Amino acid sequence: MTRTLLLILGVTWAGLGPGPSAWADLSRQEALDLFRQANQAFRTANAQTDPAVQQQLYEQAALTYQKIIEAGVIHNARLYYDLGNAYLLKGDVGKAVLNYLRAERLDNGDTNIRKNLAFARSRRPDKIVVKTEQQVLGTLLFWHYDLATRTRFLGACLSFAVLCLSLTAMVWRGRHTAAVGVAVIAAVLWVLLAGSVVVETHQQAGKVFGVITAGQVVARQGDGPNYPESFKAPLHAGTEFELIEGRPHWLHIRLSDDSEGWIPGDTAETL
Repeated sequence: MTRTLLLILGVTWAGLGPGPSAWADLSRQEALDLFRQANQAFRTANAQTDPAVQQQLYEQAALTYQKIIEAGVIHNARLYYDLGNAYLLKGDVGKAVLNYLRAERLDNGDTNIRKNLAFARSRRPDKIVVKTEQQVLGTLLFWHYDLATRTRFLGACLSFAVLCLSLTAMVWRGRHTAAVGVAVIAAVLWVLLAGSVVVETHQQAGKVFGVITAGQVVARQGDGPNYPESFKAPLHAGTEFELIEGRPHWLHIRLSDDSEGWIPGDTAETL
């Protein structure tokens, strides 16, 4: 493993800070002990020169992080981030992308999560081109796609506060050019940022996304192995999709280029 990759990933973060319900089946001390064991395995793997031993230690770290998560329902971005790091260094791109996305959902303002997610995405075999319309929207509405939800929300609150102050100043002191200009700018920013948060919340509430975790899978035109293939080549681990429909043992998925197919349910996980 190159030094550059290790620097990009960095060491795992030690502050879990879960709520009481996170450890439904473990005592707090047991959970902390497991977390220390996982961190130690991860650090030892980073220092290893034997690839076989290194892979075993990353696997051990990943399984231990996973055990902590499965002990109860937790909402902790850093634990999913650590799990993503272990899977990425283990060479499991699919589960790395999956857990970075789960971490990003809980804290999409963390630059380390975004950086490692981008790196993991660059390692997946499938290079699916995003629609031209989506690329244009990403450029024009850069604040919606590039700024974290928390940043946009705080910006909307600040803009609204400035707008209120500006309107109050105009009521008491008259409509001066400066006050009107500030009010207009604040109003525009408030509409753009608040609207962006509302739209994103609505979109996430109505859609389910997932990631292919199997090494490769053949997508079909129907929910069975006898249907024709949807694509010329198999899909690979790390490819993201939107879930259209789920049936027993099969998932109907849509890729970022709007192409569709059916894949076995055990070859992917949803967020």
